[in-house]
Amino acid sequence: MTEAWGPDDDEPRRHHGPVRVRVPAKINLHLGVGPLRADGFHELNTVYHAISLFDELTARAGDTLTLTMEGEGAGTLALDETNLIIRAAKALAARTRVPAYARLHLRKTIPLAGGLAGGSADAAAALIACDLLWGTGLSREELAEVGATLGSDIPFLLHGGTALGTGHGEAISPILARPTTWHWVVAVADGGLSTPEVYRKLDELRDGSWPPKALGDADELMSALRQRDPEVLGAVLGNDLQPAALALRPELADVLKAGAEAGAVAGLVSGSGPTCVFLATDATHAGQVAAGLNAAGVCREAVTARGPMPGARVI
Repeated sequence: MTEAWGPDDDEPRRHHGPVRVRVPAKINLHLGVGPLRADGFHELNTVYHAISLFDELTARAGDTLTLTMEGEGAGTLALDETNLIIRAAKALAARTRVPAYARLHLRKTIPLAGGLAGGSADAAAALIACDLLWGTGLSREELAEVGATLGSDIPFLLHGGTALGTGHGEAISPILARPTTWHWVVAVADGGLSTPEVYRKLDELRDGSWPPKALGDADELMSALRQRDPEVLGAVLGNDLQPAALALRPELADVLKAGAEAGAVAGLVSGSGPTCVFLATDATHAGQVAAGLNAAGVCREAVTARGPMPGARVI
């Protein structure tokens, strides 16, 4: 990789070759959703965890701003001004007062609208790639400020690892614990779920006669992470959006049941769904749980993953 800085430079240098950035998916080990705020967001108390499902974004110099893609969602995902990649590149250009010129190409494996923050991951990758391509020289914290104006998950996906998210998810505090690899099975659903629709459904359920119990803060979850025991962690995984996702997609209950029958330590809907994730004790156990889910035929595909992973990084 060409250095972005020269040995005697005081200013960042443009990267003349292609810049390739890999970015992980995220899951929420704890997703506590507060009431709707006046600004239209819900107050969140969440524990983010980056896992080894990746998208890759390549940025090259160009005379305009274009986006092409291959892989998951090709032919379905809009590549115009509504795409978070384009929006992120333009936001960075506006912040740094440089022309928003780049040829961007996305290799996508994170499912669309799956509760894994694939769109936010791609925006984080765009911020890293264009910052290096254009030589704008922003710190990761400054890039996170730009990202937070576009999506609540973007700051986390710039940093990765495991972190507490507050505000509407954009305020990130890394969780300090002894290094531990956690093993997961990701059950990918056919089709997606709209995040705003899931939040609206949660508000509706909470206004009903039998409101689902709210999770509250993430103290127990953070304590469990430090104990490094899958059984302890599995007992405190939780997602306030799960009842809403199940109400909108009742068949997800069959996925959660199949994961339990396949021997998972615990399972839950990931974020706003419809992806479900299951905790395993180790890599071998994860493979067994994935095989059981695939045999049950309750999801499009069940794959293994591990975490935590770094955030968006040049490769």
